[in-house]
Amino acid sequence: MGIFDGLLGHGSAVDPADLSKRLNGVLIDGEAPELAFKVIRDFFVFTQFRVILVDIQGMTGSKVDYMSIPYRAITRFSVETAGTFDLDSELKIWVSGSSEPIAKTLKKGADVRGIQRALATGVLR
Repeated sequence: MGIFDGLLGHGSAVDPADLSKRLNGVLIDGEAPELAFKVIRDFFVFTQFRVILVDIQGMTGSKVDYMSIPYRAITRFSVETAGTFDLDSELKIWVSGSSEPIAKTLKKGADVRGIQRALATGVLR
């Protein structure tokens, strides 16, 4: 991920195996990261049960907010692919009880179909 991509909030792929240490104590027994993306210092992780948004806060990064969204709470989602002139992809997730979606920007080349498949698999089970 280039420095400008990070500053603009563009997402890049993360190896799910590398997240095990970061998510130690957050995941339940039998739960594993299946797909993950990094936006600057923050992550969003897809497991077989939920989406976990990891917001690393402060200068030292010692304060971390973990937002867990069970797939059953997702009412709809949208995954927009990058175009010829628009180099970014966008992910929007609507959660029951909230009128505004959670939106994340992904840089071109992100596994947009993998994200759509992970969400569809979780939501439509």
